[in-house]
Amino acid sequence: MNEIVTDVKSLELETLQNLKSSKALNTLRAYKADYKDFAGFCIKNGFKPMPSEPKVITLYLTHLSKSSKFSTLKRRLASISVIHKLSGHYIDIKHPMITENLMGIKRILGSHQKAKKPILINELKLIINAINKEKNESSKIKNKALILLGFAGGFRRSELVSIDYEDVELVPEGVKIFVKRSKTDQSGEGMTKGIPYFPNTEYCPVLALKEWLNKSKINSGKIFDNSDKNVALTIKKYTALAGLDAKKYSGHSLRSGFATTTAEQGAEERSIMAMTGHKTTQMVRRYIQEANLFKNNALKNIKF
Repeated sequence: MNEIVTDVKSLELETLQNLKSSKALNTLRAYKADYKDFAGFCIKNGFKPMPSEPKVITLYLTHLSKSSKFSTLKRRLASISVIHKLSGHYIDIKHPMITENLMGIKRILGSHQKAKKPILINELKLIINAINKEKNESSKIKNKALILLGFAGGFRRSELVSIDYEDVELVPEGVKIFVKRSKTDQSGEGMTKGIPYFPNTEYCPVLALKEWLNKSKINSGKIFDNSDKNVALTIKKYTALAGLDAKKYSGHSLRSGFATTTAEQGAEERSIMAMTGHKTTQMVRRYIQEANLFKNNALKNIKF
């Protein structure tokens, strides 16, 4: 009997580890940060945070709606559910009390969120020109490679800073970069992105990368020493130096810039998704819609 109990406990521990391993480290950190806010609300108001109940979560979401976007509410709800699961508890986030409350909040707030601006070709050129004025040669070469590669590969910030030297293969056509894991590839199957040489050598991501690898003498490990937050700060720094409104851009602006620019130039939906790694068409179609706002505008042929 004791052996059976020991085996079950061992299986429980192994299962818990599997659940933790199913999420990327950065994702787990985000879940924990969200749950910490929820736990703080519970403690302040005399509620039990773990295990919680639908009524408490409903009150928390209402409280949160006073100062947060609707997308934040949905993320916090998901985080509460995941942390409960990892702790061996179940919370029904589809409970009518929760879902009906969210519907009401959505009608009041609206679910539309103001997205940060994409970095398009003209903005990209302004940013690279600003980087070229850097006095620190090493910083200039690295940041130029970071920005151009981030744009050309449609990378998420986390993917960009996770590129190892061993993931890079220079080929006659350009460069192949193996992405080991991404937000939509938690199992770690990986994908390879192919980035060709650009005709304009001043803004070519492949040449910029080669220059950085030669300058840094990197021959193993991470090719960029940035954190994903640092990528966002780098973008804000150089958009400001380029004379752009830095508040309107974020770490996602390179990725959305790639998708919007390629859509504008006629790239097919599946070609964009093959590079960005999107698993569903919903977000990619938003980029295509943005790209076509003026391209296929009903007012285009009106003459006065």
